Amino acid sequence: MIKKNHVVRLVLIFTLIMGISSLVIMLSNTLSARQTAYITVNPNTIKLIQLDGPKEGDPIAIVDTTIGEYRFVLYPEQSPNAVENFTSLAKSGYYNNTYVFHSEDGVYSAAGAPNKDGSANDNSHELVKRELHQDLWPFKGAVMAMNTTLDKTFKEKILGGGTYYNGSRFMVLNTVEFNDEFKKELKEVSESQLLADAFIEKGGVPNFSQQMTVIGQTYSGFEVVEKLASLETKDQGSYKFPVEDIMINSITISTYSEDEKQAVTTAKTTTSAAATTTETTTK
Repeated sequence: MIKKNHVVRLVLIFTLIMGISSLVIMLSNTLSARQTAYITVNPNTIKLIQLDGPKEGDPIAIVDTTIGEYRFVLYPEQSPNAVENFTSLAKSGYYNNTYVFHSEDGVYSAAGAPNKDGSANDNSHELVKRELHQDLWPFKGAVMAMNTTLDKTFKEKILGGGTYYNGSRFMVLNTVEFNDEFKKELKEVSESQLLADAFIEKGGVPNFSQQMTVIGQTYSGFEVVEKLASLETKDQGSYKFPVEDIMINSITISTYSEDEKQAVTTAKTTTSAAATTTETTTK
């Protein structure tokens, strides 16, 4: 099991490195809730399914934005309620013309808000109980349902704890910087070397581990994910709003196929060849 004090230590380490302001706002009460609300993780049985990529017939989401498209595989088995909430909204057209309302210094972006200020119109889709799973982690490209509410009983208000809920808005992760000292510290505090090595190799945001519901993993369009996390922004309260409006045009729910894999590979090869040709011509 990954001990609770190790998880808290990770949170503190990465929060200090990344800076406190927006992380504290967006993950308020995380440490107090950690006192009673966490999952048992067995390092001997962890299956890092995000590293495997999508398989034939897996459900996927195709996100078309004003700066490009990215695709991610969904995890209905591990996060059934959050995935159902997301897919039902996508199929209804809810995400059409919604805003990317936050971009965090190359680390992640937040999207899916019908209003420019990042708010939802009502709470009808915002109270889905948080689902944590030992096989899902905040690697680069992870898509996470944002926490919306922390519900506490009178006893929990005094002693700590509570129930987290998430909703319609979601985050797409890029990565924090992994320097040598950072890697060393991560290996020292993690009881799963497999997990530590995966973060070091793939990138991501380890301090979000087991704090928000992971609903998917990007497999195509990482260049768009990187751009979304690195937009020019202006600080306004809880969020860093993009200076230029960046929109989600639509989200399409589909299934993955090997034909799609071939198409994506061909598109990448064609784009790379075109870029090489352009560079050669310029020279």
